[in-house]
Amino acid sequence: MAKAPVLTPRADDFPRWYQDLITKAELADNGPVRGSMVIRPYGYGLWERMQAELDARIKETGTQNAYFPLLIPESYLAREADHVEGFAPELAVVTHGGGKQLEEPAVVRPTSEMIVNEYFAKWVQSHRDLPLLINQWANVVRWELRPRLFLRTSEFLWQEGHTAHATYEEARAFAARIHRRVYEDFMLNVLAMDVVPGRKTVRERFAGAVNTLTLEGMMGDGKALQMATSHELGQNFAKAFNTRYLSREGRQELVWQTSWGSTTRMIGALVMMHGDDDGLRVPPRLAQIQAVVLAIKGDEPVLAKVHELGDRLKAAGVRVHVDDRTDTPFGRRAVDWELKGVPVRIEIGPRDLENGTAMLARRIPGGKEPVALDALAGLLPGILEEDQATLLRQSRERRESRTTEVSTFEEAVEAATAGGWARIPWAALGEEGESKLADHAVTVRCLVAEDGSVPDADDAPGNVAVVARAY
Repeated sequence: MAKAPVLTPRADDFPRWYQDLITKAELADNGPVRGSMVIRPYGYGLWERMQAELDARIKETGTQNAYFPLLIPESYLAREADHVEGFAPELAVVTHGGGKQLEEPAVVRPTSEMIVNEYFAKWVQSHRDLPLLINQWANVVRWELRPRLFLRTSEFLWQEGHTAHATYEEARAFAARIHRRVYEDFMLNVLAMDVVPGRKTVRERFAGAVNTLTLEGMMGDGKALQMATSHELGQNFAKAFNTRYLSREGRQELVWQTSWGSTTRMIGALVMMHGDDDGLRVPPRLAQIQAVVLAIKGDEPVLAKVHELGDRLKAAGVRVHVDDRTDTPFGRRAVDWELKGVPVRIEIGPRDLENGTAMLARRIPGGKEPVALDALAGLLPGILEEDQATLLRQSRERRESRTTEVSTFEEAVEAATAGGWARIPWAALGEEGESKLADHAVTVRCLVAEDGSVPDADDAPGNVAVVARAY
């Protein structure tokens, strides 16, 4: 009788495979309240690595971290009409506290534009106070009717940046800088994810923004996932909160603003873009464990060698974990590390010691081969970089092979519903066609220029709409 697979095969049931992997790789569990999530240590370790890489890039822009309250007076949201209308269906509202009804209900933050702007209005007085560049790492709550771990949960973790500038040009340039030099750089060079940078249509724009820049990734089933966004807020929130500064010319002027964010959704993207039927495949630059050294048997010389090798690899700059749990069968441990997507396994038993070798198993391209123990510390950094490049290349090849150039609405729908993306001239689709896409559960993910760059305007000549089904 054939052995049952550890995971549901992706080709049989992609959503079931996704849920199986998250559970068996010990990334997360469902929380006790519908839509909530418990992130397990291995999953949280991935988030910590994402945080560290993103935080360093954010700080390079001159942005500083701060923290704002979780609870926001309900009246704050009413100050910017588009914003409150956009978030109203997702709000969680606290009406009682300390056993009493609150004089004013408090909203559990769905995003922090409102509370941040209350304080920006206090902190900004002069042109000398600008630009004001603030980021926070926090949780937010958006009540989710159809939850899915990491992709759509009622509470999730994220970073949200908020900035104020003296001019429209400065704000616009900063939003673009975050979009490309923080988010796109991180996704390409750390997550090994091919993404399409573009501009959201008016219909898909962030509530209260004048422009939203996005990065869209193609998952293993051909659907799109919005990976991160950077918004030009114009002066909408400045007007609502009267955030003004005294210019060099002595005039009171409204500030220009941006906001931008990325979330734990990126862990879901990691699963769906790089995972296979054997589990996760974690990009080496992201992995909190780049190599695991496994003792096959509990012989004293084997245990001594795996710890010695672990120390040598750490000294070579590799993030290593030594697995000496020889009371657990080796086969089970090997499968567990494969599920978790650790890029490299180094397996050592008594026979390997006799031969002066170890068995090197590479998770990303697959395959095993014996390697001299003394050569591992020199070989591993190069192997990890090769595997990083392989994941990025595979994600790009998937997107390119499953994206179709079309010229009509019908062709766009056909390509998107068949499990791929379509590129159609925006002039041929337009807002009317975009509205009709909803009947087929298809959306315009973003607008791009003919050369693949980000357009300067919604109606720029030659704009192309990237159309897909999405998570």
